[in-house]
Amino acid sequence: MAFGKTPVESIDALAARVHDGAMIAVPPDYSFVAMAATRALIRRGARDLHILAVPQSGIQADLLIGAGCVTIMETAAVSLGELGAAPQFTAAVKSSRIEIRDSTCPAIHAGLQASEKGLPFMPLRGLIGSDLMRIRGDWKESENPFEEGDRIVVLPALKPDFALFHSPFADRNGNIWLGRRRELVTMAHAAKGALVTVEEIRDIDIMEDEALAGGSLPALYVTAIAEAPKGAWPLGVAGQYEPDREHLANYAKKATDADGFQDYLAEHGA
Repeated sequence: MAFGKTPVESIDALAARVHDGAMIAVPPDYSFVAMAATRALIRRGARDLHILAVPQSGIQADLLIGAGCVTIMETAAVSLGELGAAPQFTAAVKSSRIEIRDSTCPAIHAGLQASEKGLPFMPLRGLIGSDLMRIRGDWKESENPFEEGDRIVVLPALKPDFALFHSPFADRNGNIWLGRRRELVTMAHAAKGALVTVEEIRDIDIMEDEALAGGSLPALYVTAIAEAPKGAWPLGVAGQYEPDREHLANYAKKATDADGFQDYLAEHGA
């Protein structure tokens, strides 16, 4: 099925588009996180994923890491916020089971903006003198060509295979409403494709509504859509439903050991 030229698929079909070894950009827990699609990736046994958190992640990354789906985690942080450390991420770091590409929020956004603009790199201040310059061999210190003696860092472009996120709704033409979540637009512009789950598909044209159009992602950037009511659960969607704090607290407790984590996956369909 398709609206306009954008395919509308099942959650499992959407997840099947993510090939093993793919680089996937995902948003932070406070944004529109595609948790139903995350569980579908785990069900299909995705492997060797490079997860790029824009700029940090929580339960989504922790689930994928614990399920053995991730080889590289590139992020400014992974945590469960007030609930403490992300247990599966922490265990994977301690055992060197995954490669960590430590970054900063501005650096991740700058790398995506480079790809968004079709540039090979993006300059950024604020990194010189930090330990990150020692551990990130792909970040290069250079001289500002317009001012002698002014040192600056250049970061390689970040071009994910897919941006993966959720949305309150799409329209019949495949346009996606994102509201103020502009980092999702940057992700979609930078990536080779965008896979989007939505609460619903409405029989409207977002682009005909001046108020909605300004907060939308045009269908041009959308590879495929899956309709998934409560698709961000146990995280929330602003204006739709709140995070399930009791569920998240239960996850934080169960996921601290391997058996508890596997019990959680079995119980919640992943």
